[in-house]
Amino acid sequence: MSRTETPADLPAAERAAPAAVPWSAVSVVLVGAFMAILDAFIVIVAGPSIQAGLNASAGELEWILAGYQLTYAVLLITGGRLGDLFGRRRMFVTGMAVFTLASVACAAAPGALVLIVARLVQGLGAAVMLPQTFAAVTVLVPAASRHRVFGVLGVVMGVATISGQLVGGLLIGADLFGSSWRPVFWINVPIGVATIWLAARRLPESRAVGARRLDVPGVLVLSLALFLLAFPLIQGRQEGWPAWTWLCLAGSGLALAAFVAIERRTGARGGDPLVRMSLFRTRSFGVGILLVLVVYTVVTSYYLVLSISLQDGLGLSALGAGLVYTPAAVMFFSFSMIASRLVPRHGRRVLEAGAVVLVVGYAATAIVLFGGAPFEPAVVIPTLMLQSVGGGLLITPAMNVVLARIAPEDAGTASGVLSTAQQIGGALGVAAIGAVFFAALGSPAADRAHAAGHALATASVATMVAAIAATVLVFLLPARHGD
Repeated sequence: MSRTETPADLPAAERAAPAAVPWSAVSVVLVGAFMAILDAFIVIVAGPSIQAGLNASAGELEWILAGYQLTYAVLLITGGRLGDLFGRRRMFVTGMAVFTLASVACAAAPGALVLIVARLVQGLGAAVMLPQTFAAVTVLVPAASRHRVFGVLGVVMGVATISGQLVGGLLIGADLFGSSWRPVFWINVPIGVATIWLAARRLPESRAVGARRLDVPGVLVLSLALFLLAFPLIQGRQEGWPAWTWLCLAGSGLALAAFVAIERRTGARGGDPLVRMSLFRTRSFGVGILLVLVVYTVVTSYYLVLSISLQDGLGLSALGAGLVYTPAAVMFFSFSMIASRLVPRHGRRVLEAGAVVLVVGYAATAIVLFGGAPFEPAVVIPTLMLQSVGGGLLITPAMNVVLARIAPEDAGTASGVLSTAQQIGGALGVAAIGAVFFAALGSPAADRAHAAGHALATASVATMVAAIAATVLVFLLPARHGD
């Protein structure tokens, strides 16, 4: 942390120990990260109940599920830059307030249209809130202790990803006061209010030194580029990949090229670009962002196709499917914490081991199911646990690698880029791995379990290929922290 960014309102005991982790502040932003990520997954389980309760069409349900992801992915970099400019605590509280109020609107929605609009606003709040979590860790935590905190953050994000199915299943199954799906949104409200109160008292303010104003042309062009990328990835499969999806993807590439040109010109003129292109010349950041994108292509898509396989193929309830994930969640938690202790001593080797184990985990699922074993929880749980061992050793340290060499004045922007890579990676994975899965699933078969098992095995092979790509990227990372 630079001297100019040392927060003056940290508790005295934490200021007196420069190597100490300010857990009273960090724990607040960890709650925000958990809520933002959980909400992307918990609603997947609630989808059928929402459709029945609101008499929503298939198209409306798709927007209820995807609207959050769309605004979330498009505005993350802008949200990070707003924290640099106007204060990370201020933007964290603002984002949490928007997220909480939108959750109220979601829970009380009388119809599908209101719920769609509320989900779009909810994604906006998350996009402002989440980058401040990464930025706060980068700015508030001493470099010597940062790997531990990123380890905890990785656990929080991984558990939020995995537990969305379980929490959603529990809430819907409980049917509190006959409210069906609505508690999956109401649960955000008391947590959000408590987090806002704690952030105002525990989270110190920080902002980028020398930041002057928001790069409006950069914001507009980047938002257009990300929208043109995210929207067809989210909607393309359901629509059958019509011509407009490919035109959008091509337009996204052109808009991204225009954005790079605008940012370089703004920087050359002495302006304040939204993203300094020099960030990508740092190997740990440039390669690390690609690694995060590929890893989240794997993680998000695989748990989606697994959920479909368990519920549609085996007929498990949302709660039953969530219980299948639980042993894997325990392994992910355990090995994420182990990774945070191993990285300071062994560096990149921990990520290398995690990437290899991840590949082996997906290969094991494919081999077991293609080898004739019946598709049932007892068969896949051990391979899911193996995948989570690799994920814990890889995903958690990867975030630290990306942000390790970032200066405090770029913490918000870099955090927004990292969060965007996670979301775009997830959308890419759902589009690509989802297409492989549904093609292998084919039309409904008499033996739904066998068909689902075959489709999951095929998706496991595709996911393994992506995990191999992630392994290659790991070996391209700097071998030492300072490289």
